[in-house]
Amino acid sequence: MADKTIRLEESVPGPWYVDDTCTPCHVCLDEAGPQSGFHLLQYTEDESKVIFVKQPQTDDELLAARNALEICPQNAIGDDGD
Repeated sequence: MADKTIRLEESVPGPWYVDDTCTPCHVCLDEAGPQSGFHLLQYTEDESKVIFVKQPQTDDELLAARNALEICPQNAIGDDGD
């Protein structure tokens, strides 16, 4: 489970986030990144982590974010429900 106390500051504000345990394996990008047609997640500038660049708004975006959360092998994606 992701830990909001180590949330990556580069992520946009909102309930969905990536924490510092991310090892940019890119599987989440397949679900919610540019190559998926959703632009919720992307690499940081130095490509050392993945961050949320947009909070999900639509039902399809929420589904994509949930799929990314479920597939993350590091459990680095979280939704604190705020």
